Amino acid sequence: MEIENSTVVKEFILLGLTPSRNIQLLVFVLVLIFYLIILPGNFLIILTIRLDPGLTAPLYFFLGNLAFLDASYSFIVAPRMLVDFFSEKKVISYRNCIAQLFFLHFLGGGEGLLLVAMAFDRYIAICRPLHYSTVMNPRACYALLLALWLGGFVHSIIQVALILRLPFCGPNQLDNFFCDVPQVIKLACTDTFVVELLMVFNSGLMTLLCFLGLLASYAVILCRVRGSSSEGKNKAMSTCTTHIIVIFLMFGPSIFIYTRPFRAFPADKVVSLFHTVIFPLLNPMIYTLRNQEVKASMRRLFNQLLA
Repeated sequence: MEIENSTVVKEFILLGLTPSRNIQLLVFVLVLIFYLIILPGNFLIILTIRLDPGLTAPLYFFLGNLAFLDASYSFIVAPRMLVDFFSEKKVISYRNCIAQLFFLHFLGGGEGLLLVAMAFDRYIAICRPLHYSTVMNPRACYALLLALWLGGFVHSIIQVALILRLPFCGPNQLDNFFCDVPQVIKLACTDTFVVELLMVFNSGLMTLLCFLGLLASYAVILCRVRGSSSEGKNKAMSTCTTHIIVIFLMFGPSIFIYTRPFRAFPADKVVSLFHTVIFPLLNPMIYTLRNQEVKASMRRLFNQLLA
C-alpha cells in the first residue's frame, strides 16, 4: 500500500519517436511493411523446425526458441508504437508502463542468455565433438531453456522491484515511444543515484560481461576451426560468423543504452527503435538465410502447403 500511495502519477505521456508528422508517417510505413514481411517468416521458422524430423539437433532447438523469443519481443513495443502514430496524445497507464518494462527485460534478458546457450552448444560441437551427444542431450537442452527463462525473469523482476519503490508525483512525460528504465527513473520525485547504479549493474554490467564472454568464446571456437582440416570447416565458420553478427545486433544497442549514466543522447530513440523493433525480427532470419538445412526444409514445407 505504501508503494501505491507514494505514486501519484497514474499515467505517462509518451512524446514519441519524433514530433515531425512526415517522419512519423515514413517510419510507420517502413515498420509496418517490415513487420508484415519478417514476422510471418519467424513463425515459418518455428513451424519448420517443429515439423521437420531432420531438424532435431540442439542448434535447431535453440534457433526455434530464438525465433519465438524475438517474435514475442517484437509484440511488446511495435504494435503500440504503430497505433500511437495516429494519436495526438500518446498515453500509457502506470500499470501498463510497468508491465511493458517487465516483459521487455524479461524476454530481452532471456534472449541474451539464449545466445550464451547457443555459444556453449557450438563450443561443445566444435571443440569437444566426441562428447557432444552426451553433453547436449535433450534433458540438458531443456535445462538450459528453463535456466534462461528463469534468468530473464530474475533480471526483469529486479528492475521492476526497484522502480515500484520510487515515488512518481509529476512530471509524467516520457521522452520516448515506449516505457524503459532510463526514462522512467528520471521522472521519480527523489534522488535516484543509487537506483541508477543498481540498474546499470543489473542491466549494463551484466550485458557487457555476457557480450565480452561470448566474443571470447567464439574467438576460441574460430581459432579451433581455423586449425582444423575437417570437411565441416566452412559450415562451422559460417555458423559462428552468423552467431557473432547476431551478438553484435543484440548486445550493441543494449550496451549503448544501459552501460552509461541515464542521460539523454540524440541517438537514443533511433538505437531503441532498432533494438526493440527491427533487430528482434531480423535475428532469426539472419540465422536461417545462412543455414542450408533450414532453408531446404522451409522450401519443402512451402511446396507442401502450395500443393
